[in-house]
Amino acid sequence: MNIILSFMKRNYKILIATVLLSATLFAFNLKSGVSSNPDKDKLLLELLTFVLEKGHYSPAAIDDSFSKGVYKDYVEALDPSKRFFLQSDIDEFSKYELQLDDALLNKDLTFFNLTFERLMKRMDESKSIYKGIMSEPFDYSIDESFNTDYEKAPYPKNTSELTERWRKQIKLSTLSSLTERLRVQEKKAKGNDDTTEASKSGEDLMDDNLEEIKIDNVEDAGKPKTFAELEKETRESAKKSLDEYFGFMNDLDRDDWFSVYINSITAGFDPHTNYFAPEEKERFDVSISGKLEGIGARLQKKNDFTEITDLISGGPAWRGKQLEAGDLVMKVAQGNATPVDVVGMRLDDVVKKIKGPKGSEVRLTVKKVDGTIKVISIIRDIVEIEETYAKSSVVNKGGLKYGVIYLPKFYIDFENKDGRDAGKDIALEVERLKAVNVDGIILDVRDDGGGSLSTVVDIAGLFIEQGPIVQIKSAGRKKEVLFDRDKKIEWDGPLVIMVNSFSASASEILAAAIQDYKRGIIVGSKQTYGKGTVQNVIDLNQFVRSNEMGDLGALKTTTQKFYRINGGSTQLEGVSSDIVMPDRYAYLKMGERDVEHAMPWDKIDAAAYTVWDKTANFNKAIANSKARIAANDQFKLIEENAKWIDSRSEENTYSLNIEKFKIAQNAVEEKAKKYKPISKYKNSLQFSSLPYEIVQTSKDSILKEKRDRWHESLSKDIYVEEALNVLDDLQTKVVLKKADPGKLKKEKLAKS
Repeated sequence: MNIILSFMKRNYKILIATVLLSATLFAFNLKSGVSSNPDKDKLLLELLTFVLEKGHYSPAAIDDSFSKGVYKDYVEALDPSKRFFLQSDIDEFSKYELQLDDALLNKDLTFFNLTFERLMKRMDESKSIYKGIMSEPFDYSIDESFNTDYEKAPYPKNTSELTERWRKQIKLSTLSSLTERLRVQEKKAKGNDDTTEASKSGEDLMDDNLEEIKIDNVEDAGKPKTFAELEKETRESAKKSLDEYFGFMNDLDRDDWFSVYINSITAGFDPHTNYFAPEEKERFDVSISGKLEGIGARLQKKNDFTEITDLISGGPAWRGKQLEAGDLVMKVAQGNATPVDVVGMRLDDVVKKIKGPKGSEVRLTVKKVDGTIKVISIIRDIVEIEETYAKSSVVNKGGLKYGVIYLPKFYIDFENKDGRDAGKDIALEVERLKAVNVDGIILDVRDDGGGSLSTVVDIAGLFIEQGPIVQIKSAGRKKEVLFDRDKKIEWDGPLVIMVNSFSASASEILAAAIQDYKRGIIVGSKQTYGKGTVQNVIDLNQFVRSNEMGDLGALKTTTQKFYRINGGSTQLEGVSSDIVMPDRYAYLKMGERDVEHAMPWDKIDAAAYTVWDKTANFNKAIANSKARIAANDQFKLIEENAKWIDSRSEENTYSLNIEKFKIAQNAVEEKAKKYKPISKYKNSLQFSSLPYEIVQTSKDSILKEKRDRWHESLSKDIYVEEALNVLDDLQTKVVLKKADPGKLKKEKLAKS
């Protein structure tokens, strides 16, 4: 039974799975010879409706209210910045606002076809608009402004208004970049070479798909560039970004946009019920297992070309030492077969050609960074995505040694029971830390969006003797309690769990269990994400006989809710930290409670469990930490910064006059200087790898660089530092100095 809980930070999406579907599901029969997209789309709608009605924990009523929600979500998803559709388009679309429930039940594609065709037309028109705008220099002396609150902005009434919106949007982006170029050049002219860190005051002024702040070419040798030259460079850079953006959009086909429509329907059930197109399902499988079969290279689209951006340490491409970051893939051949030209091909299609089963050969014709053309043969293999897996570090503090385990995801390989999973890896890391005699352990699940539920039970079981870990409830069924039944305790010493507002799903189950048992202390943000529902990933192809339409993808649907062993749900409320640390983003709306269609909080009866009574100084450690945080100037600064960031989020209007823009940005930058110590903070702690990893890094320079960067980040992390202070307070040992101050002796004290 595949039970998965996970969370995608960038889109604040939770991906969770467990198996629970009625035995009444049946297989659909397809008409032979039918292969057109409309028929496939209708079949998908039929399958989705059926599976959601039969399998969802709390199926939504498909009525006019549901229709309004689907309409709103879909139109916003198509054009979130309101830079494509006109008001006349919206007026035409709105006729269907209360008809989408009937359209779904009748498998009617009229609304989708209308919006898709109109979007393609408007996007094509927008290409001409932005190219025309960027063909002439901007006049930054005009006193005008632009409001970036797209949600409240009206749709343009006509093409003139649309063009004006594009003009101001692009002008704001280029103005932000231009002022930065001028600032860097002025600093160089004054002999100040501090140009390594560009100001980012304007990077949030436009949609991420448009212009980035780029300071290339301003440090060229020779005389300073004129304003006109810098303005032209900025415009060309912005145009290149837009060209790349539209190149990406052109890669999306009708199926991609139909997936957007389907997901607007599934979101009406709850925010975590989603449709996975075949490629998305494959990416999900890779993300949850942490491995794939291929060459071990990351790719990105660069105009018409596919660029190698990174090699995964230990992968076949990395081992071969011929492929490099920056290489452009021109052709792909399967072994000695005829090479296929991939210039101009969709990135997903290029990836499909490069990936393949372990042991097979792929030959890449690449253009090297120096311009030479080279054919590189690579034997595909299983590639482990190292960043997915748990890792540990040790640190000496005041004569004591502590271990820090970072778990980015609760990963598992459902296809191979002997494969890596988070439960087995954390157990191994604990054993390794015990072998070097650590006096306490920090388990860091910050930004961990979840994963396998079974691994949560395994990990929590490492720290308790035995007992319930989580309760699960299905619609109309009695609750199920998942237990740790192994009496062995891998670690019975001081334990701290680190969380933040992006710790979700499986992370919350782990933190809740440790908190309910009082086995360890939870430190971090005020509360975790608040994701308390369980989803099942269902392969839609299993319901189809004689499928001639290709892969239909999968549906992830909410089937259960999970509860703490104390009976409370983590839904909406999350897990409240025992020790709350100020968080720069504490006041921004980013949790489950801020998502539309989220399921409600509730509670059930508590499970029978025994609170851990072997942690000395538990309450004292919490009190001491709260006192330290309240008196700590760095934490006070973080709290003040959080409030300032929250206030800044409400500021949406920017002047497009360069002098006024400079004044406003200078004011922001002056204020921001007060908070620079947050990023410059560094403690005196030295973190290092465990002995086995030191051997590995001596042979792997890429892994060594990654670990060095991680250890460096730990030495700048005040949250980790305070977590270590908490471990100090939990000690039943004290460090005493002998007559020789260079030697330390640990002496056991009686437990309080």
